[in-house]
Amino acid sequence: MVAIGNFDGVHLGHRAVIEESRRIARALGAPLAVLTFEPHPRQVLAAPEEPFRLTPFRVKARHLDALGVEFLYVARFDRAFAAREPASFVSDVVAAGIGARHVVVGHDFAFGRGRAGTVALLTEVGGSLGVGVTSIEAAGTGTTIHSASRARRLLADGEVAGLPEVLGRYWEIDGHVIAGDRRGRTIGFPTANLRCAGILHPARGVYALWARPDGDEHWYPAVANLGRRPTFDKTEDLLEVHIFDYAADLYGRRLRAAFADRVRPERRFDGIEALKAQIADDCDTARTILARLPAPDADESAAQPRRQASS
Repeated sequence: MVAIGNFDGVHLGHRAVIEESRRIARALGAPLAVLTFEPHPRQVLAAPEEPFRLTPFRVKARHLDALGVEFLYVARFDRAFAAREPASFVSDVVAAGIGARHVVVGHDFAFGRGRAGTVALLTEVGGSLGVGVTSIEAAGTGTTIHSASRARRLLADGEVAGLPEVLGRYWEIDGHVIAGDRRGRTIGFPTANLRCAGILHPARGVYALWARPDGDEHWYPAVANLGRRPTFDKTEDLLEVHIFDYAADLYGRRLRAAFADRVRPERRFDGIEALKAQIADDCDTARTILARLPAPDADESAAQPRRQASS
């Protein structure tokens, strides 16, 4: 039983595909698997100038694992793969390569050369090879469809509080903590810093978020500035995370930062004292915000789905 798609964001629409796949897998007595594509086809075919991925592969794999996916098949997407005839994708990759008995896709799933492959063609060719096909209609709330494009728009506007309605969870950044200017320690607000260059991120500003260092079992309330630190004339976007009541050294460790709400836009201050006063206010605001919101699931598995390569 294989669910097929890009699954960028692993949003609620994707979860509907996974849930139906799980139901069918149980009925067939088969494991639940996902076939996805790396890099994202848009990176190969459209070459976007700006970052657009909601979930890099590591993060996507973790979210799929949390949904109970047992096998993760990864097709290396390049121009040769994109040039496959649709029928070849079904016969050589889905049927022969993976050995799927049944696949589940979104209603608008397209594949093969020029995206000419449709759900109807998948059903026709798959049926001739003994592969069943189920397509899932778009999921949403009212007139709003859950989609990666909507999640990206919310991020661009800094409206991270609306993302759980699309994703079913907080949106997060995951990266290695790097050494910064160590200025935060001198003003009483030490930070763990993550680079943001080359990755999709929210609009610049101050955010209330939940932080989880790699190896820790708990999420901690935190406040963070995402931006270029105009008070100090910096030019690189950086996420500076101040974890409340946390003293351990995080340099070199991975840190997950789950965004809960925006506190304010980023701005320049006249001096250190004005900045310190504002950070204190930001901390109070962030604590108030997080006190009324649940932390992310603390028991999310650290394991990854068993990964299989597919040509």
